[in-house]
Amino acid sequence: MLLLQPENLLIEKTFTKALAVGYVPMTLDRIVTDFDFTAYHISTPQEKTGILLSVAIKCWNDLVAHGTTELLDTIYSKYSAFLQILSEDNAEPGYNYSLYIQLDKANLATEEEKFTLIKDLSLLKRNSFAAPFLEAFKKYTELAEEQPADPNNIYGEDSATRSDGKVIALNYRDRESIFIKPSNDRVTVIFSTIFSDETDRVFSKIFLQEFSDARKRSIQKAPQVINSHHEIPLEIQSLEKENNDNKSYITFVLFPRHLSTEEVQWNTITQIGTFRSYFHYHIKIVKCYLHQRMRFRVQSFTKVLNRARREVSEEEHKAERKTASGRRFEQRN
Repeated sequence: MLLLQPENLLIEKTFTKALAVGYVPMTLDRIVTDFDFTAYHISTPQEKTGILLSVAIKCWNDLVAHGTTELLDTIYSKYSAFLQILSEDNAEPGYNYSLYIQLDKANLATEEEKFTLIKDLSLLKRNSFAAPFLEAFKKYTELAEEQPADPNNIYGEDSATRSDGKVIALNYRDRESIFIKPSNDRVTVIFSTIFSDETDRVFSKIFLQEFSDARKRSIQKAPQVINSHHEIPLEIQSLEKENNDNKSYITFVLFPRHLSTEEVQWNTITQIGTFRSYFHYHIKIVKCYLHQRMRFRVQSFTKVLNRARREVSEEEHKAERKTASGRRFEQRN
């Protein structure tokens, strides 16, 4: 299956061109919308050699409550020689967080430094969503130290979990949320999603069943995936007491092997963060493919019928003329 890239390709393309040797500064005013309606604005508000990159995220207040601003400041402060961070009231109006890059001062010595900068800019949304996950991973570490998990339970499915009961909720779309709950031996991530078409719900069951089957067959180190239609998972029943919107819930169970090192944790955040877009994208692709095959099959049947139709001459056609009641026309000389 096609994996969606976490980077925003239009941002990556813009800054790759802007930081290239021989770039001629130009006026920019581009609004980019991501799969989850995250909005970016790339512009040159003051001079052509300064590019302002702004982002607007629906659940920004939820993210800020879990340290997103501090995390972004930490990531982008290393470019302080030519990059200015604008947040809260200083950000571009209508957006939550802005970065102002002065191209004439960006003296990056190597291509690797340019690549790192471009990648960090294109991963602005991923970095914004990382803070709640990192907070949950930190809480998991604390709980694991207080009550270590059973080392003999390799996959962790049957161990007794201990949690402080707190669940991080991110309302990232209209009536859809991400819930993160840390425990001493796992971190549970739950997506709530709404299918506008009942056919999509059927395809989702088949699609998620493949996740479970693949884990049983060969990819045993993959997270456990649990699909729940209508029924609210136990972990979030205190937050969502009634499922009035006919939501479906998709649960990922992250075990210690998915949180072992900092690099593994960031890779886990990247894969989890793109899941919702990846999930709905492939459902639409499957429907598109089926419609394409059905149109091809109808065209094939039409060709067969056209070849089987007997050609009738004009004289035979006139002789076979009938009235509405079935009586034949008779020609009189």
